[in-house]
Amino acid sequence: MIDSKKTNEPQRKAAPDNYSNTDTTMTFGQEFAAQLASLDGDVTAEEQEAIAALPSGSALLIVRRGPNSGARFLLDADVTTVGRHPHADIFLDDVTVSRRHAEFLRRGTKFDVKDLVSLNGTYFDGVRIDTAMLHDGAEVQVGKFRLTFYASRHDLKLLASE
Repeated sequence: MIDSKKTNEPQRKAAPDNYSNTDTTMTFGQEFAAQLASLDGDVTAEEQEAIAALPSGSALLIVRRGPNSGARFLLDADVTTVGRHPHADIFLDDVTVSRRHAEFLRRGTKFDVKDLVSLNGTYFDGVRIDTAMLHDGAEVQVGKFRLTFYASRHDLKLLASE
């Protein structure tokens, strides 16, 4: 018999007879759930309800990546500012975000995103832009934050019927 203390090999114990019947439970926080949902583009039931409740002429941004993953921002004004400045309508507190980074502009029931000559740029579906018209499900990146755009379902129905 070899003494494991002398050979520096770990001692191995046999698994208990009831090992395969052992249940374990893990609990994860809301932030983890939001990140997991965003990996495959799924929208949680709570997010679906919020999107379905959007009135005409409004939209919703949901943070999919970044320090406040899962946060939601309502776009219901003609101009919504985004930046690191505390007075920005959408305050994103990270050094990768300029103080005055971008704006979301409402034109009737449609929305554009406009970069405000930010240092790190604004990206629309992975492409750096100056201005872009948003579509449902579009991804907007501001610094290290990735936000998904959801239009009012009422407005999407009207667009589809035209």
